[in-house]
Amino acid sequence: MEEFNASKPIYLQLADRINRQIVSKELKAGEKLPSVREMGIKYSVNPNTIQRTYSELEREGILETKRGQGTFITEQEDRLVQQRENLKNEQILSFVQVMQEMGFSSYEIISGLQDHLSKFDKGDE
Repeated sequence: MEEFNASKPIYLQLADRINRQIVSKELKAGEKLPSVREMGIKYSVNPNTIQRTYSELEREGILETKRGQGTFITEQEDRLVQQRENLKNEQILSFVQVMQEMGFSSYEIISGLQDHLSKFDKGDE
């Protein structure tokens, strides 16, 4: 299992993991998530941390809690599409900022990405 980064709250790191699982379709719309207690055991964290994670994702409209049934991934497809777009943009922004801090021009960044992606595409064939 992955270790947690000490520079970011654990509940936000768990929210990021769940978001990535949703975006990658590992978790699907309408799917029930494990209970707070089960998730706490799985990640070796306090159940209160999981509750905070679930609450954060519910506030973002990604999860829905149904009293007496549990916590589910929203079935609002437009909300999930928007979340996918948000995560993509966050990753691109972070990547571009790091590359620019290292002194790469926009042309060098785009050229490097095109080279990398063309190698990736050849590996898919």
